[in-house]
Amino acid sequence: MSDEKQGKILRRLKLLEGQVRGLQKMIQNDAYCIDVITQTSAVKQGLSNVEDLLLENHLSGCVLKQVAEGKASQAQKEILKVYKLKRR
Repeated sequence: MSDEKQGKILRRLKLLEGQVRGLQKMIQNDAYCIDVITQTSAVKQGLSNVEDLLLENHLSGCVLKQVAEGKASQAQKEILKVYKLKRR
């Protein structure tokens, strides 16, 4: 993974970390349920975006390398595994 991509993912994870801390404070302060749910939804979307970046990196790097090295079967298994995980 390039330093640029890694930095982008780490920045997003740090933002998510802050959002989760905010959620903890909201619960401690007995915030309105809908406001909390709105924030949990934002965190889920943020994690989904991180997954997308990781998947894009994996497909454009690792998987292509596996195919080029004659490991297409392994690449196919990984793609299917990730596909199934994303469908959950």
